[in-house]
This record gives sequence, C-alpha cells and structure tokens, in this order.
Amino acid sequence: MHHIAIIGSGPAGYYTAEAAQKHWGDDVRIDIFDALPVPYGLIRTGVAPDHQSIKGVSRRYEKTALTENVRFVGNVTIGESVSVAELQELYDAVVLATGAPNDRPLEMEGADLANVIGSAAFVGWYNGHPKFADLDPDLSGKHAVVIGMGNVALDVARILAKSKCEFDGSDIVTHALEMLCASNIETITILGRRGPHQIMMTPKELGELMHLERASPRVDPADLPDEEEDAFLEPGLRKSVSHLRSFAAIPESVHADTPIDIEFDMFASPVRLTGDGKVAAIEIERTKVETGRAIGTGETYTIPADLVVSCIGYRSSPIPGVPFDERAGRFANDEGRILPGLYCVGWARRGPSGTIGTNRPDGYSLVDLMIEDHSARTSNKKGREGFDALAQERGLDVVTFRDWKKIEEAEEAAAREGAPREKFVDIGAMIAARS
Repeated sequence: MHHIAIIGSGPAGYYTAEAAQKHWGDDVRIDIFDALPVPYGLIRTGVAPDHQSIKGVSRRYEKTALTENVRFVGNVTIGESVSVAELQELYDAVVLATGAPNDRPLEMEGADLANVIGSAAFVGWYNGHPKFADLDPDLSGKHAVVIGMGNVALDVARILAKSKCEFDGSDIVTHALEMLCASNIETITILGRRGPHQIMMTPKELGELMHLERASPRVDPADLPDEEEDAFLEPGLRKSVSHLRSFAAIPESVHADTPIDIEFDMFASPVRLTGDGKVAAIEIERTKVETGRAIGTGETYTIPADLVVSCIGYRSSPIPGVPFDERAGRFANDEGRILPGLYCVGWARRGPSGTIGTNRPDGYSLVDLMIEDHSARTSNKKGREGFDALAQERGLDVVTFRDWKKIEEAEEAAAREGAPREKFVDIGAMIAARS
C-alpha cells in the first residue's frame, strides 16, 4: 500500500490524486489536506464569480474525492497544526500543492497607502475568502487603476465595471456585491509596462469587455503596432490583439453612452503612488519595448487614482523546514522533487503560470516521478491511521468531505435569488454548518 499526503485541495492537488489513483488503483491511500474547511482552492476563491462554467471543473474533483481511497482533511494547517516532517514520517510521499496565495509586493514609494490593494486580497474579498472578508475597499472615488496586463487584471476591471443585474447567476458574495453596486467609479485604467504584442490576456476574457452594460473599453490607436506585424504572433495572442484593435475603433458616441470607461494605458510603468494617507494619484513613466523588455524613456505623467489594485503576480507561502526559492516565490525544486519523499506540484512548483488545465499534466508528471522514486520500495509507513492518531492526540477538529457537502448544502440554501450559493466567509460559520 502506498500512502500519499497532498497539501492543498485545489486543481493541482486533485489532479495529482487522480493520477495516483489511475496508477496504483486500490493500492494507494491519499489524504488531501487544506487549511480551510472547504475544498477546491483557486476554483472557489480565485476564479471570477461570473465565470461559473470554469468553476464547474470542481465536479471532476468531486468524483475523485468521493472514492474510498481519497480523503479530504480540512481545517488543518500544515506547518502549524502538523509539520511537514511529521507527515513525511507517516506517508511515503508528501506533495505540496499549496498554490501561490500571496501577492507579489508592489515595490514602490506609496505602496503602503490606504486603498492600495493586491489582487489576491481584492479577488479574495469578492470571492468570499475568510482571510479577506473584512477588506472593506473604499469605492467612493471616481478613478480606479489596475496594474497588470494579465487575465487577473481583466477580472478585476470587469468586476468593478459590472452592473448588479450582470452578476445574476454568479456566486459573488453579497457584501462585495452591495459595495460594488454603490461604487462611484467612472474610470478604470489598466496599466501595462509593455505593448499590445506582449499582453498576457486571453481572447475570451478580453472579448467580454465588449458586452458590458455600463462600460466600454478604450485603446489609444497610437499604442497599436502596424497591423501587418500581427501576422508573426501565435494565434491566441493575435486574436487578443485584434480585440484591442476593435476597442480602439469604438466611436466616441458609444463611450458617451456608457458611464464607465475602461482605459488601456500601455507602455506605462508605475513609478510611485501619492496621497495623504490614502492613495490619490499614480506617477507613471512612459516606456518603449526593446527585445521584449520595457525600457523607461524618462517621460513621466500623473493620473488620478482613488483605488489601486496590483495584479503583478503571486508567491507561494513558505513552510517551515521546506527549502524555498525566495527570488522565484516558490518551493526550491528539481522538476517537482524537493527532498527525498517530498514533492511540489502546480504553482507551488512552477510559479503562477498557465491555466487550471495546465495542472493536469503537471500532476500526472509528478506521479511519474513518484513511481520512479518508489517503484522498488516496500512501504512500512502508517499513513492515514498514523495521522488520525496524531490528530486525536492534538485535538484537531478535522473537516471531512462529508462535512463539506453539508456546508455546501447550507450555502446553496442561503443563496440569494439567481445565485448558485452564498458562501460562508467565516471559518467558524463553515464548521458550524456541518452539524
């Protein structure tokens, strides 16, 4: 029998469990740990609430979770309640699938001003993550600035721009919905250091901006390269750039009819944030792109900024006793191997790159490594039985997948009209709902 502990119940964790099941069948026992009492990680608290079709992938993970040899162990923080070293004593393999839940810091003057928020916090706020439920962003100003040129920046801009009825069918939490509906924001500026040919935005997400009820996207035609140059782009990026060209062609009469402008400010590198205790403006340096890199030109200008959301990347959380690459913001590893019997997968391995689907081949490749490392080894580890004894000794209040289904039922029962659920944003309330 092979005993595997997976820390993190998001896509990378469940794809790894799926791959292990396919290889070892009934000869494996897998415990999937999560610090929260609820599973699915990024699917629940990272994917935009108005992208319910993407969240539907959790049904695949549920099939794995409901099998007899896979167990969800929620409400257990590895590194605090139990150490990684203790898990290594109990399991043949320990896999870190913790993702990258922390914002990459915005390292510039003024980053500590009020209403300067990282995307992990802002997205967690409107998605109901207990850690960020009390964020309370100030949306009373007219000007929001989103720093970044990836899909997270698009998500933030779109959520800020939507009307109340456009959230029908989403699982945005009510406290965020009410604040967004009372927002005074009129301009959302998306800042990118490089140009259209270097954006990381995908066509589907960009295309959504064309269908907003009260907002229209704006691109300066002068920022666009000659159209002939698009031919050298890979197809997905070419389609994204074609959306930017469409935005640049939107007539001023359309902008006049929509109360919110979503402005793409490219070749723009933020230099510093200013304000008296709370952010009020952002100073920007104009850039040019040379061999793919943004180079400052020395030309600067300032735009108003009553809210700043930084979408510039994420970092994993270090765990005591586990080698960590501070520069890369992920666990130090060789293609997933950290130490004998200790592995990492997904964003914890490669950093915040790729889509949810990218984690499937990552999980399967990691299991191939585990097979290679353990093929000739006979297990004498206690696995699940050993952890249960440890949990009882320490008085850990473990939340099972059966408990999660009760929590899920309570969230669905509490849903406002048209919403699939109303998420609990308090851990105590989640745990209480299982009884």
